[in-house]
Amino acid sequence: MYSFFQDAGYHLIFKPVLSLRNWTTKGNVDAELVLQAIVDIDKYDKALIITWDGDFSCLIKHLYQCNKLLMLIVPNLKAYSVFLKKAAKEKIDNLTNLRWKLEYIHKQQN
Repeated sequence: MYSFFQDAGYHLIFKPVLSLRNWTTKGNVDAELVLQAIVDIDKYDKALIITWDGDFSCLIKHLYQCNKLLMLIVPNLKAYSVFLKKAAKEKIDNLTNLRWKLEYIHKQQN
């Protein structure tokens, strides 16, 4: 999957994660993502953000005001921050609506 995105022209940045005692992992990238999006704002035409986390509402609002927000995609329309809805306004969609565009269906040849 990573190679596919890189071949399509995306620049991927991998962040270290912290392994917790209960065998889960945690990666704190919220602040870094917001900072990088603002630092690089003149290097991209539009941003596509996928999140349900209201911590990103300030970024979404700024991108919207600067005409840099292509779309905010929330994984589930029933469970996401109301702050995102206010920030993205009409530029919001959900994965359920986009599934038919995003889903890869492998068709077997006869």
